[in-house]
Amino acid sequence: MSVLSTRDLVIDVPGRVSGTPLNLTVKPGQVWGVLGPNGAGKTTLLHTLAGLHASRAGQVKLNDHLMGQLRRRYIAQRLGVVFQDRQDGFPATVLETALIGRHPYLSPWQMEGAEDYARAEAALERLDVAHLRDRLVSTLSGGERQRAAIATVLTQAPNVWLADEPTNHLDLHHQSAVMTLMAEQAAEGKAVIMCLHDLNLAARWCDHILLLYPDGEACWGPRDSMLVPTALESLYRQRLAVVEVDGAPVFVPIKA
Repeated sequence: MSVLSTRDLVIDVPGRVSGTPLNLTVKPGQVWGVLGPNGAGKTTLLHTLAGLHASRAGQVKLNDHLMGQLRRRYIAQRLGVVFQDRQDGFPATVLETALIGRHPYLSPWQMEGAEDYARAEAALERLDVAHLRDRLVSTLSGGERQRAAIATVLTQAPNVWLADEPTNHLDLHHQSAVMTLMAEQAAEGKAVIMCLHDLNLAARWCDHILLLYPDGEACWGPRDSMLVPTALESLYRQRLAVVEVDGAPVFVPIKA
């Protein structure tokens, strides 16, 4: 059973004539890594999967229902998005921002209750930003803002995570903590789809990989069949050396 799927999906990237139709089946417990160079359409794909960007062709289904026929409230209760770029619409504290994750479950004008606050507080603690709960988000560093954004989606508790560069701005410790969180979500039966630039994070934490090429070509499958030097060198136009560390491949760029 899939929680998110596509049928002959072609994402709409300006200036691109066509692309490989995507027929993806994302199941509970899977962690997908979307890899590709800048401009390949990774962010556009995530926004299309979320129903925020129209496709050029094809369909997206959430729980076997066409995305375009679902109410936004239904979608928001089941699908969460960690955006790469965020704009602060109005001044809000870190706690107030995390509580936005509970809005899909509240009726109009309903205030958050004790359970909503408890979920938000637990999410802030999990992302190591609880000590910032009363700070305005606009005053945070890039890494702190990123962790607060992920805490908001954790508060939302979706069945499907769409994360665009979730480790962006994070130091090594918090990168590992966020990837561990994503793995925990999958272990609980959630599905996770992440756009990543770091091959080594994908190799260690993802079980399925989608490769997006700048010309619109794409291929996907289990991690071990996709993360091979020939495919990755073609994808990034970069020679790579591969070593094994703790049972996982590590990719190192080689000078031209």
